[in-house]
Parts: sequence; structure tokens; C-alpha cells
Amino acid sequence: MKHLTPQQAHDLLQANPNALLIDCRTEIEHYYVGHPVGAINIEWNTAPDFEVNPHFADEVLRMAGRKERPIVLICRSGKRTLDAGAALEAHGFTDVANVLEGFEGELDRDHHRGTIGGWRRHGLPWRQV
Repeated sequence: MKHLTPQQAHDLLQANPNALLIDCRTEIEHYYVGHPVGAINIEWNTAPDFEVNPHFADEVLRMAGRKERPIVLICRSGKRTLDAGAALEAHGFTDVANVLEGFEGELDRDHHRGTIGGWRRHGLPWRQV
């Protein structure tokens, strides 16, 4: 699995329109916290118990169409995507990347996100519903 900064991930997505950006946060996070423009939401963990989605790889394949398609994964802080990416690779996906810092970044000393890193903090295109 490759590890990309938010800017590197954005650059890759702009240079390769065939690449698929998968937001593996929960649907609530995706819509209400915000998400990168063009991201497709496929939950890695599902509510209400946040169990691992047993259909994650199948859902990604359904969207990707083939396992060789470049897949870029983003979550809140770049940690969930590590497990999600490993699962995709175990299912035969060959071009998987993790967005370091995720969408919101790490917690700052006041326990707030979005102040020291992440897709949104870097000013990359995003939207909120």
C-alpha cells in the first residue's frame, strides 16, 4: 500500500481520472462532517456497533469494476484506511493508497480535529451536506 499526503492524493486523482477515491468513514461522518469532492462513501465500519463491514471489498470492486483500478482510501485521520487497504490487498487489489492525515487530521492538544492536518485543513476541495 502506498501512503500519500493529502496534496499528493489530490494530485494523483487530478492526474489520473480513472483513480477512485473511497471515503471509508461512516455515512454520517461522510455527509455531516464533510468529504472530498468526488469521494464515494463505502463504510469500513458499520453502525450501530462499528463492526467491520464484511462486504467492503465486494462493494469497492462493484464501484471499481476491476481490482487493478487505482484506489485511494481516506478516513478521518488515516488509521482506518490502513486496515481497509490491507483488506483490499488481501482480496487481490493491486493499486491501493492511504491518505495520510485523513480528512480531519490528528487531535490537537485541545482534542480538536482539523487544526493540524487533514484534507480539509490543507484547503483541498471538499463539500458538506
